[in-house]
Amino acid sequence: MSAEISSKSSSSVSKPGISRAWRSLRHRNFRLYFGGQCISLIGTWMTRLATSWLVYRLTGSAFLLGVVGFAGQIPTFIFAPFAGVWIDRLDRRQVLLVTQILAMIQSLALAVLTLARHIHIQEIIWLSAFQGLINAFDMPARQAFLVQMVEDKQDLGNAIALNSSMVNLARLVGPSLAGAVIAVSGEGSCFLIDGISYIAVIASLLAMRLPSGIVKPAVDSMLAQLKEGWAYVSGFAPVRTILLLFAIVSLMGWPFTVLMPIFAGNILHGGPHTLGFLMGAVGVGALVSAISLALRKTVLGLGRMIPIATASLGVGLILFGISRMLWLSLLLMLVCGFGMMQQMAASNTIIQTIVEDSKRGRVMSFYAMAFVGMAPFGSLLAGGLAHAIGAPRTVMLSGVCCVAGAAWFVTQMPTIRRLIRPIYVDLGILPAVDAAIQDGIGG
Repeated sequence: MSAEISSKSSSSVSKPGISRAWRSLRHRNFRLYFGGQCISLIGTWMTRLATSWLVYRLTGSAFLLGVVGFAGQIPTFIFAPFAGVWIDRLDRRQVLLVTQILAMIQSLALAVLTLARHIHIQEIIWLSAFQGLINAFDMPARQAFLVQMVEDKQDLGNAIALNSSMVNLARLVGPSLAGAVIAVSGEGSCFLIDGISYIAVIASLLAMRLPSGIVKPAVDSMLAQLKEGWAYVSGFAPVRTILLLFAIVSLMGWPFTVLMPIFAGNILHGGPHTLGFLMGAVGVGALVSAISLALRKTVLGLGRMIPIATASLGVGLILFGISRMLWLSLLLMLVCGFGMMQQMAASNTIIQTIVEDSKRGRVMSFYAMAFVGMAPFGSLLAGGLAHAIGAPRTVMLSGVCCVAGAAWFVTQMPTIRRLIRPIYVDLGILPAVDAAIQDGIGG
């Protein structure tokens, strides 16, 4: 069986162009997941934009935009490490089934309250916090489950890139569709569409055929396993450095999205359609980035992309804060989307490639902390700064921090290169004869 998979992998990798870009879809379970998520994530992005616009319409407050973002993400920061231990102990598909059902209930509750015109900022905050608690388990489980859906590890990087493409295609379609739906029938319809869309991913999870015996009984306490996971993440320089930069970008770079209603309404003098165009431009840039990653043959060379992409995001944010023209702002959002996705997907691929499988759930829970868990502090900080110094200056400051983070990462690359190279050799990604002369993180 392994020989057959290896043969298929070799043939798929050798095919040029578009066939190589889609090679991970030959795995039935990943193909099911991909199809279900394509539908569900469009609804998710519709809800994200509709929630921001609803908060801004009800309150007109930049600070409350930040508070809602904080409430929706702080549970991930608090609970993700504990969730990671459970994910390493439990059946990951069952965990995802529970999280998707709860997320569907949350969206439908938001829809009912909004359509009945009984929605207030308090309900939005509480429901956002509930979704954040769900995400604390869902995100690391989703990342760890990816390895089970793609049996051939040679296709893992492609699967991560396709997953990123799917997320960003949804980021492109969802906000644009949400802007039109809000204009016609209001935010409640977006929440209702999102709730119904979860049926697709739940059905795909139920239809999967997975081998038995994946879950191993835990022999250590939860606290012991939590300490073991933290020791692994904090003691292994490649993972530690990548996650630290990821945390910096999540804290200072990514929260620009919570300020988009202000740019759409006050800076660029538009409405929900303008907000949809801005978020759609981010999605286009991110989608192009993800497709470029899907076309890659190997993980080699991704390490160098991390600081380049982070610096691109930073420069794009600085110029976006200066811009007062819609066409230029849309172009800069393309740059930001590209840099944001390139940095995230490259980081994810490298970590997923080098991490020990027995610790994957815990490592990906710390990844979730860096990705989503730092964002609430960034959202709160962005909202407070925008209230004090204005949204444009806040976004420019965020860009400066991203550029500084990229410069710091470059100084750490020699150490990362030295430690990561033997792992690539052991995995067969990098031939031993080339390891001594390899320049860069894997190339």
